[in-house]
This record gives sequence, C-alpha cells and structure tokens, in this order.
Amino acid sequence: MLELSDLFWLLGFAVVAAYWWRAHAIKELALKVVRNRCQELDVQLLDDTVVLRGLWLRRGEGGRVQWWRSYLFEFTATGDDRYPGSIEVLGQRVIALQLAPHRLN
Repeated sequence: MLELSDLFWLLGFAVVAAYWWRAHAIKELALKVVRNRCQELDVQLLDDTVVLRGLWLRRGEGGRVQWWRSYLFEFTATGDDRYPGSIEVLGQRVIALQLAPHRLN
C-alpha cells in the first residue's frame, strides 16, 4: 500500500525529471542558435557544446517569472585561437547572443 511519504517522493522525482527534461530542451535550443550564428559568421564552434554558467529566476514579458539561463561557449575564426561567447535564454526565448571580437580569416 502506498503511503503519503511514498507519494511525496514520487512527486519529487517527477518534478526533478520534468525540470531536467525541460532544461535539456532549452540547452539544445541554445546550441542550435549558436551553431547557426557561427555558421553565418563563418567561424567554427569549438567542442560543439554550450556550458551552463548561470541560472536565476527573472521576470519576462507580461511580468511572468521565468528561468533565465546563461551559457558559455568557445569558437575560432582561424583555427589557432579560442574566443569566448555567451548566450542568454529567458524561458524559451533567446534574449542575447554575444561573440567576442575576433580575427577574421
């Protein structure tokens, strides 16, 4: 027979799993946007990844509280140097994408 504590743990696990699923989808969105931008600028995304730098709650459009995520990545223009970049996502919307000044090919 299920007890109340069992239901609590089951609900907790479901919440964590749902958050992880959503966070993974948002990270994939950020990576896709970064790849497209790097391709547009004719630079190479290094390590083919973005790394979570920060996670906070912020107000978005309409005053709704949403998760704000900041990701870091590195790219190269010549193949010799590594340059930093960052992307910010609020909810499911990219709000900023920055690439450091870099040397052109």
